[in-house]
Amino acid sequence: MKEGRVLGTPAPRVEGEEKVSGLAKYAADKILPGMLWVKALRSPISHGRIKRVDTAKAEACAGVKAVVTGRDVKGSKIGKKIIDMPILADGVVRFIGEKVAAVAADSEEIAEQALDLIEVEYEELEPVSDALEALKPSAPILHPELPSYGGLLYEIKEPSNVFVHLAWKKGDIEAGFRQSDRVIENTFRTSMAHQGYIEPHAFLVKVNDDGGAEIWASTKSPYALRGQVGAALKVPPTKLVVHPCYIGGDFGGKGDANDIALCYVLSKKSGRPVKMLVDYNEEFMAGNPRHAAVITIRTGVKKTGEIVSHHIRFVFDSGAYGSYRPQGFLVGAHESVGPYKIAHALIEEDYVYTNKVPCGYMRAPGHAQGVFATESQMDLVARELGMDPAEFRRRNFMHDGDDSPLGHMISHVKVEETLRKALEVSGYHRPKPKNVGRGIAVAQWVSKGGESYAFVKVDGDGSVTLSSAVMEVGPGAHTIMQQIVAEELKIPFKHVRVEPLDTSKVIMDTGVRGSSSTRVHGSAAYEAAKNAKEQILKAASELIEAPPEQLILHPGGVSHARAEKKISFGDIVRAKGGPIIAEGHYNNMMEGPESSTVTQVAEVAVDSETGEVSVRQLTTAHNTGAVLNPLGHQGQIDGGVIMGMGYGKMEELRVDETGRVVTANFGDYKIPSIGDIPVLKTAVMESNTGSGPYGSMSIGETAIMPTAAAIANAVYDAVGVRIKSLPVTAEKVLEALKSR
Repeated sequence: MKEGRVLGTPAPRVEGEEKVSGLAKYAADKILPGMLWVKALRSPISHGRIKRVDTAKAEACAGVKAVVTGRDVKGSKIGKKIIDMPILADGVVRFIGEKVAAVAADSEEIAEQALDLIEVEYEELEPVSDALEALKPSAPILHPELPSYGGLLYEIKEPSNVFVHLAWKKGDIEAGFRQSDRVIENTFRTSMAHQGYIEPHAFLVKVNDDGGAEIWASTKSPYALRGQVGAALKVPPTKLVVHPCYIGGDFGGKGDANDIALCYVLSKKSGRPVKMLVDYNEEFMAGNPRHAAVITIRTGVKKTGEIVSHHIRFVFDSGAYGSYRPQGFLVGAHESVGPYKIAHALIEEDYVYTNKVPCGYMRAPGHAQGVFATESQMDLVARELGMDPAEFRRRNFMHDGDDSPLGHMISHVKVEETLRKALEVSGYHRPKPKNVGRGIAVAQWVSKGGESYAFVKVDGDGSVTLSSAVMEVGPGAHTIMQQIVAEELKIPFKHVRVEPLDTSKVIMDTGVRGSSSTRVHGSAAYEAAKNAKEQILKAASELIEAPPEQLILHPGGVSHARAEKKISFGDIVRAKGGPIIAEGHYNNMMEGPESSTVTQVAEVAVDSETGEVSVRQLTTAHNTGAVLNPLGHQGQIDGGVIMGMGYGKMEELRVDETGRVVTANFGDYKIPSIGDIPVLKTAVMESNTGSGPYGSMSIGETAIMPTAAAIANAVYDAVGVRIKSLPVTAEKVLEALKSR
């Protein structure tokens, strides 16, 4: 850890006072003169043709200023990567909740009333409600026009419900199975899960006379937003100005722009600014939750416990569209094979259309599903061999410089150290009561890249301002950037003012994503601060008449030790005749090469009469980089662990046989509350080898990845039943106990 007065100390959030006082401005808080309110009419059926839409009565309603249907935006599709989602249903509806029409009116009440006046006639079609059923040749093709879609990952000549098939391999998988003493196969299932952010989506759009627009939105990716909306509506992205707003939680769910495109159309048609607030019933029924998956794993092993061959096949239920994935696939699935040294590996992924809510990204996309399956499989294989699960894993771990199961060299991977520490801190080997079990799971995260700009300005009064277009979505990106600037300029971090910028002021920013905030945005701030420091020392050297290398920064100024001369930042800037402005730019899209590793141990108690699973303790041990803000770092770990526990134990976005989401409120969709939180134990081992500033490394996603598997493994250890589907509920455990 770099020594300093700022970094390495617990720093409160730069925006904390604004948020707790209610002064922080979110998209829902923004109001413009003459603003209209938007409401959307959504499909009540999961699959069907739209035979007729009559909006005459709605248009005649007092206070209604604009009504649009699919006819108004015919042919316009939108997507992050794969462009397959119409702005409004274009002749066909593909899930319950799809937008069919929209109204802009003087009030929300009038807009709601107008929706009831729109008449829609449907011809129902056979729905496809299951991803495995969608794979069958007899299944209806949900997107006959698939080959014409933009953004496909490869050329598709014949339409199919499988619209993405990917494979990663190393070695010869079948040869590996022939060399194995045992081949063990299991199938696992995971459910859809919602991100559960506190703030639902909110948008305000004002179209200008030149066709450009001013946009306020709960989005973490303003530049991606401009690109998506611009491409869908044939508007130059640079004419779309996205203004900064605080984001009330994201976890992967705040990056789409299709509702913003709809608001643009309504604002242009009405000639007025329009605002849309998505209520939480709509969030659940038409949001972009984590994908459900069916995951089949075959593992070939020697009697000694060596993993020889490993085959994972994912079938992801994409729902009705694939537009919510920024890469077109889940970037973590193929990495979820884990930090194991395996000679032969094959990972296959199918993304399948069904008539259900479209799915997108959620914290550790693909990792969460895959690590549950992989780490459950590792326990199953170990027990088949009669080995301790911890020892079986240890024998197969990668070490520094080893190739990953997919053939990528990982220069830094300290998973064995995290296993040892987790076993020690959790008391894994201590005696335990009847029906109490302990389960292990491990994971690794290879750091992600991106692009960001930051600016540091020193004014004549000596004040320092950090400017950036990165949105603050919750993890504390602005705070860590503030700390880095303060560290480099040797001033208290509270003396650095943070100024969010709109998209007209900065060329590019990839936004908060994939645990990359410190690496990407922190590095941009570091470069800006370093350049500002150089300018300060150069200007001071002319005033003090000493070479820059003889000068040192002190809080708020520059000094020359031997000459005992001191000069303040303000004096330097005033003598220079204008503010010091420095730019920092970071652009590295490469992943890794280092790996942030985690081992978790879950301790559970199982009621053998009811099947109820109580999580008593969760221990998480991390090998990560330099910890720049211990308060924020621990917050990311605790939040990830509890989110992982919710995914493993209770969260399930359920859909009935018609395709309707039946857990469409927080009364039915359960997330952990304060009463569910067990004893949390954390051990962090710093390595200072990360690709972020000062050797920092990713932490935001690693804590969520192994938790579900650790809980399932602990349940088996407690009562001897194996639950292969998420969540691990009392009903499933009780049924398994009775079956046994």
